[in-house]
This record gives sequence, C-alpha cells and structure tokens, in this order.
Amino acid sequence: MKEGMHDILILDGGMGRELKKTGAPFKQPEWSALALMQTPELVSDVHKRFLEAGACVITTNAYALVPFHIGENTFREQAFTLAQNAAELARGAVNALKSDGDNKRFVAGSAPPAFGSYRPDLFDATRVADILTPLIKAQEPYVDVWLIETASSVEEAKAVVSLIKQHSTLPLWLSFSVSNRETSNEPVTLRSGEPLNEIAPILSKVQSVLFNCSQPEEMEDAISITRSLNTSINIGAYANSFSERKRTHAANALLSEIRDDITPARYVEYVKTWVAAGATIIGGCCGIGPEHIKAISDVFGQEKY
Repeated sequence: MKEGMHDILILDGGMGRELKKTGAPFKQPEWSALALMQTPELVSDVHKRFLEAGACVITTNAYALVPFHIGENTFREQAFTLAQNAAELARGAVNALKSDGDNKRFVAGSAPPAFGSYRPDLFDATRVADILTPLIKAQEPYVDVWLIETASSVEEAKAVVSLIKQHSTLPLWLSFSVSNRETSNEPVTLRSGEPLNEIAPILSKVQSVLFNCSQPEEMEDAISITRSLNTSINIGAYANSFSERKRTHAANALLSEIRDDITPARYVEYVKTWVAAGATIIGGCCGIGPEHIKAISDVFGQEKY
C-alpha cells in the first residue's frame, strides 16, 4: 500500500456471519474461531468468495483467537497454531488467484481486540502483550499489512500500535469502532466515550486509519473529522449491519440481529458518501457479505490499485 493513495482499495466483508451462512459451526463465545478449529476448508471458501466478489484485501480469520472468545486454556494451548492456520488460509486464497506480477491482492493480519469487542472497560495494558504477541508472531510470515481491528479507546490503540511495532516493520493500519448515536447532532465518540479528535496524536504512527464494526450511518462523520485532523493519511471504513439500536444484550453475549435494510445497493450508497468524505479504503464488517463487496466493486473496481 503506497502512501498518498487516491484510488479505492476494496476490503473483504464480515467473516463470521458469512461462515454462518455457509453452514459452518458458529456460536458465541467462539464466534468465527469455531470454524477455524473444526472446518478450516469453509474459512478458505469464504476468503475465495470475497476475492471473487472483487476484494483486494483479505483479512485473516484471527479476530476471535483471544481468551475472551476461546477461553484461557484453549488460548494457551492453541492460539499460536490457530493464528498461523488462519494466516496460511488467507495467504493461500490470495495466492491461488494471483497471476504473475499481480500485486493488487494482499493479506491483512488481524490484530483483534484482546478483551472483547466494544469493551474498553475491560482493557488491561498489563496483559495485552501476553494475548496479542502469539497472534502477531504466528501471522507475521504470511501477511502484508497489519490491521488493528475495533479499537475502542485511545489507550487501547496506543498500546497495540506500540506492541506491533516491537515485532514487525510491516505497514500498520489502525481501525477504531465508534459509538452509535441516536442523532447526527450528537458528537462522534469512540466506544470509550472519548471524542474522536483525541485520536489525532496517534495518526502519525500508522499508514492508514479506518473505522469498523459500527453502523453505516456513523462512518461519514467519522471520516470527515479524521480528514480534518490529518490531510494526508489514508482513511477507510468497513461498517456492520447489526440492529444495534434494538440491542438489549452486551456485545459478544448473543448473536445480534442483522438489519434487513442494508442491501448491497443501499450499502453502496453509504459507501459513496464515505468516498466523498475522503475514504480510500472500503469494505464491510459483520453482516456485510460477498454480494455487498461485489456491488462496491461494480462501482469502484475499475480503479487501478
């Protein structure tokens, strides 16, 4: 990924819900890790579907490989091997579709929230290295870029950026999750409640900043604010389609409902507003499938990467 990129780079969509649609084993708390453990061939199939839909970046299925999801014992015994398998599957899917000299498709290594999505209250700086270091070391040989996903506080983002820089010289992308507002008149905040402009000091430490696992309606303002903070950084978004405003349970507790109004055509309309606001990296999170990525590719896929 080159600095100063102005064309649109297309990410994949949400792995977990797509696995569920294919009939892969899928439940809380293991989430997408369960398929990696029991049916890795289906993980490979989902990667292939997103690539065939037009994605140029495949993210490893390592998001749920933390004790929060798979438990302390399984993490201690299997985390490294599972993360390595996840990276090998992603690399294999990309390589299978690459032609000689084709550098348009690559693999992003997932650096997941170590203590669960949307839980900045659980973040423990004294434990984050113990949890994420095995995942980083296992994936490093197979990935082209690091993607820190669903960072919910400035403290979490700083800690994980610093940790990865200790182990890797690969490009580093940092993706925040923002709170879902009742109205657009409310300020844009991280899940921690911190105003979005507080991310400004960390932007100089990464190649790209993104926003993920938040409602599509939140992304345009988040992108606009970030662009005002840094005029040269690459900015991206990959939203979910959770029915979050109807949620009565904590994140990760149950399987959230998926909005039925986020059709591929509707999602593309959101994407257009993100691009107009300054985004150059676009994809999908939970509930956004290959059909959505295909719709994005049909509009933006003619760009040269």
